[in-house]
Amino acid sequence: MIQVLLVATSPLMRAGLLAVLKTNSEFSLVSSNASDLDALATEIEQLQPDIVLLVSILSKDSDFLTNKSNDESFWDKLLVLQQQQNSSAIIVITDQLDSIDIEAALHSGVRGILPQMSTESEILAAIKAVDSGLTVLHPDVVEYFLSLKELSLREKVLTNPVQVLTPREIEVLQMLGSGLGNKAIAKRLNISEHTVKFHLSSIFQKLDVSGRTEAVTVGVRLGLIML
Repeated sequence: MIQVLLVATSPLMRAGLLAVLKTNSEFSLVSSNASDLDALATEIEQLQPDIVLLVSILSKDSDFLTNKSNDESFWDKLLVLQQQQNSSAIIVITDQLDSIDIEAALHSGVRGILPQMSTESEILAAIKAVDSGLTVLHPDVVEYFLSLKELSLREKVLTNPVQVLTPREIEVLQMLGSGLGNKAIAKRLNISEHTVKFHLSSIFQKLDVSGRTEAVTVGVRLGLIML
């Protein structure tokens, strides 16, 4: 039986999830009265649930984020909570995807993110999957996350004029786009792997990117790589 601690600032969502989970013999459910993360930490320590279901806590009309430690972000505080108790997996259900920093959430220990319009079967499946050790992102969450990444790349290209790449750097970038590794690029261009790394470092700096995949994406947008 999966022990679930439900934290919901929306009375409607709380009632709905209580009804669904209580009628399912696979779950043992406890409803939380926590008003902030400090109170939640105490409840988790006392109850030791397998899953903590955080519902609507990120809504603009929620006081759940009101906390003594206002100098820390919600995700920083959640990370500290996870490090302290190390047992319960966290699933976030939100009605405002734009209010959640998905990367920060995953880094803080969140193992599931669902939109509030998720169906009962999707929520139950997510709880079981996360309890099995998986990370669950609803398709809408993935689509939103990818759209933010896409927008970020576009803004980077528009707001940071790209320095001119040398012909050799363009060759290396194009080979990156073909999926070649450093060793293969060195062999193809008859240069050392050390020189390839030097060219990559220069390319990343000029394109203002942090890795190979992002460099290829920007290269395609700039017309330097034809896929």
